[in-house]
Amino acid sequence: MKKNSLLLAALLLLALIGTFIPLDIVGATDTNTSTTDKQLIYDEAGLLTPEQVNRLNAMANQYGAERETDIIVYTSLNTENKDEMVMTEDFYDEHAPGYDKPHGNAVILTLDMYNRDIYLAGFYKAEEYLDDSRLDQIQTKITSDLVNGDYELAFEKYIQTVHEYMGYRPGVNPENILFKFWFQLVVSLGLGGVIVGVMAYRSGGRVTVNRQTYEDASTSGILDRQDRYLRTTVTKRKIERNNNNNGPGGGGGGISKGGHSHSGSRGSF
Repeated sequence: MKKNSLLLAALLLLALIGTFIPLDIVGATDTNTSTTDKQLIYDEAGLLTPEQVNRLNAMANQYGAERETDIIVYTSLNTENKDEMVMTEDFYDEHAPGYDKPHGNAVILTLDMYNRDIYLAGFYKAEEYLDDSRLDQIQTKITSDLVNGDYELAFEKYIQTVHEYMGYRPGVNPENILFKFWFQLVVSLGLGGVIVGVMAYRSGGRVTVNRQTYEDASTSGILDRQDRYLRTTVTKRKIERNNNNNGPGGGGGGISKGGHSHSGSRGSF
């Protein structure tokens, strides 16, 4: 009997591990989707080596195909000192990127090296799946690398995070701890352990003897009760102000001169 109970508990544990998966994750496209040699890395500021451009371009093509969205990096010296959002909109209007069609699904990371500003924009499907809030989160993930001059690493994180976030249905927070695999595994193992422990405990028979078996209620009770006030302590702490201007600075999306709506996130590094 005990052996059967433990076996049943083990099966329940396996079922729990298989059940704890994010319900708001959209199924990924076949990872064997063929990629193209479409140009997706436009390094006009010369921040990357040719080898780095080729590697990131291949990565952007592969990840973009799985989400049916062009994942674009655009760096510029911005000698005309244009606003970074306008730069991004003009780039989209003039280059007409889009995985599905010209002026189609695309997300663009624009790096203005003149003002050291950054702007991210999502068009069409990317506007739906990468709203202002998600773009702010992506920007936060890569800002420290941009500050340190690790541009290849920053662009790699951008491509990977865009791919990850577009795997979640719109309206949910991809950084919610409930969606993290390690958290799901810990919860599953914890619940499974409790179930196994309870079933193993019960399989050995119940203990019917307790404190009340030998206690005489007529002679038992509280003899004395006492509360003593000692002191009250008040402490004060100065709250430091955060003067760091790096990271998302708001701004949101807009509509390009060509009439294309987009989400957006503006910041500096």
